Amino acid sequence: MRIVRLTPAVEKKLLRARQEHDAEAQRVAEQIISDVRRRGDTALYAWAKKLDGMDFRREGPWIPESEIRAARKEVSDNFLQAVEHAACNVRRVAEKQLPKPWAIKVERGVEIGQVVRPIKSIGCYVPGGQFSLLSTLVMTVVPARVAGVSQIQVACPRPNVALLAAASILGVTRIARIGGAQAVAAFAYGTKRVPRVEKIFGPGNRFVTAAKQLVSNDCAIDLPAGPTEAIVLATNGNSRWIAADLLAQAEHATDAGSFFVTTSMRLAQQVQRETLRQLQQLPRSNPAHLSMKRASAILVAPSLRVACEFVNRFAPEHLSLPDDGEALLKKIHAAGTVFLGPWAAQPLGDYASGSNHVLPTSGWARRRGGLSAADFVKCISVQSIDRAGFAKLANDVQTLARAEGLLAHANAVEIRR
Repeated sequence: MRIVRLTPAVEKKLLRARQEHDAEAQRVAEQIISDVRRRGDTALYAWAKKLDGMDFRREGPWIPESEIRAARKEVSDNFLQAVEHAACNVRRVAEKQLPKPWAIKVERGVEIGQVVRPIKSIGCYVPGGQFSLLSTLVMTVVPARVAGVSQIQVACPRPNVALLAAASILGVTRIARIGGAQAVAAFAYGTKRVPRVEKIFGPGNRFVTAAKQLVSNDCAIDLPAGPTEAIVLATNGNSRWIAADLLAQAEHATDAGSFFVTTSMRLAQQVQRETLRQLQQLPRSNPAHLSMKRASAILVAPSLRVACEFVNRFAPEHLSLPDDGEALLKKIHAAGTVFLGPWAAQPLGDYASGSNHVLPTSGWARRRGGLSAADFVKCISVQSIDRAGFAKLANDVQTLARAEGLLAHANAVEIRR
């Protein structure tokens, strides 16, 4: 993990590299989506075989419910307890996030309210490349259940026994062994074997993220949640713990970006040595080896102000503030999720703290936060107006309608007088 001085040129290079990766992924995803949209299951199966080595021509992509139920018997009691613990915490947070119905009397005879209705059908994408992220199943299915979503479909290219067991605990019965942009296309447009959904949820690699953005004109999506990004910002702290958090996020994929931002060259060097030591303890097959070499760095800023400004422009998916976190938090305006204090290890949020781990990447944290129960519902405004309310509004509405030249609008009011 290299140490680099944080200069405007270095920052520009980091941000440009992220945009270039997105553009390349978009070209590939566009080809796959177009093919699946045109040829349906034939294209879906062809891409699944080419990219994931899966052959669905005989049995189709859906995992039998009996296989999902049986998986529960193949895992330990400790595993079942851990999934239930994580789901309980995510559920408690989701219940707090869920929008509530309300009504307000804005003036005599005019009442405006809000009713909350769940999205009917959703598709949950669960990454399943080198690792099957059963935690993503929890993070998408649990808030969907809290919101009242009735139809939940899951796509995961290589679901293992642990993921299927977690699905059984959560009551998920529809899991397809499909992944990548082809799974997103199937959810968005439907095929004979895969019904289309109203909204797609879940993180994925850069091709999945690009695919979600491409289909968003035709199918709603939660947010762009692509390759993992993490920043630890500190001027003091435990170098072993900082290095461990950086490596934890780096092992998601070879293009995951883990950055340590500091003003202390001494701490930078300590973290560099510690990262190398801990990295050597991981198997050579672990993606962190390439991620730390290709996509990660230690950035030494000339001042804390410059460091915070960089963080806000980068808008990381994960941000750790292990040192003087409360004070630094006041300077942060863009991050998917923030971990305060030295004990807030990033994996706690990935699994079981209750905060959702589906988070915006590629700078989208400048525009929105992470996934919440609110993303699974629609808030519908309701207007109740009686004769007295009509009388109070009529003259002003007619005046405004005529000013816009919309005479039929004015007439719809006049005709009720």
